[in-house]
Amino acid sequence: MSTAASKKKLVFVVEDDDAVRSLVATALLAKGYEVVQAADGMAASELLGKMDRVPDLLICDVMMPTIDGYSLVRLIRGKKELRAIPVIFLTAKTDIGDVVRGINLGARHYVKKPFSVKDLLDKVEKTIH
Repeated sequence: MSTAASKKKLVFVVEDDDAVRSLVATALLAKGYEVVQAADGMAASELLGKMDRVPDLLICDVMMPTIDGYSLVRLIRGKKELRAIPVIFLTAKTDIGDVVRGINLGARHYVKKPFSVKDLLDKVEKTIH
């Protein structure tokens, strides 16, 4: 692996809406990040167990089939080698109780859908640089 490639930050995007996941991944790739994607919490959990590198950031939807975003983050926080991964929730669940729940799980940011790609990228930058 080249030195330049090894310095790229790895962002794991977990989102069940294909269009949103693709939009976020494309924007991140354009900014020079490496991106891993999963369509739900179960797939994300399985991928995390197989990855040779811990992601620098998790961008995660809340409402997903199989394992929701809150449950996924609880699983991650329960694993010593993964618990320090910063999290940004990207979700349509915007009630104050949902936001508080996400922050209580350790999310650095809680981005409400519909969202601005620029705003999300700004939050990514602030979180992992």
